[in-house]
Amino acid sequence: MAEDKQQMNMQVQDLYREELFTDLRLGSIRKLIPVTADGSDDAAREVRYSGQAQVMTPSGAIPISFELKAASIGEAVEAFGPAAEKALEETARELEEMRRRAASGIVLPGGGSAAKPGGGILQP
Repeated sequence: MAEDKQQMNMQVQDLYREELFTDLRLGSIRKLIPVTADGSDDAAREVRYSGQAQVMTPSGAIPISFELKAASIGEAVEAFGPAAEKALEETARELEEMRRRAASGIVLPGGGSAAKPGGGILQP
């Protein structure tokens, strides 16, 4: 329990200020600016960028987030499309794997599953 409380504490040396940019169409870019304990910019650490978008599926919208390798907001905008496509491909693979696992665990009449028809019970 004491370990859980330690994990809930924020680390003052890891603070960032967040700015959000959007084109009101495709997605958004988060700019994370490192700051010191007094809230001033911390020049010793790099600014980080991440992209966010939503993909519509038959089951509804799925949010995707991805890191953007960039040194400016302009570079982040240029990197958005390729990074979003890569994140979408990875998400699609993960969804397909989840679907495959769920299908192999479907219980069939007779107590078995798609992976083990009959459930390993010997039938006469």
